Amino acid sequence: MKKDLHPKYVASTVSCACGAVFEVMSNVPEAKVGICAKCHPFYTGKQKLVDTEGRVDRFRRRYNIA
Repeated sequence: MKKDLHPKYVASTVSCACGAVFEVMSNVPEAKVGICAKCHPFYTGKQKLVDTEGRVDRFRRRYNIA
């Protein structure tokens, strides 16, 4: 195998727009993200369902199928 083919992994600091900071292993020393698990609506429970009516029910109602 060739030597020095793979990048070196170092402890990396990830900063979120919400202010959360955490460490991961990466080949870059610092990263910035726009959304993380602490502020994402799916994980915080603030996610709203846009489609409250099912697709099949909407189809049946549109074409008057019983």
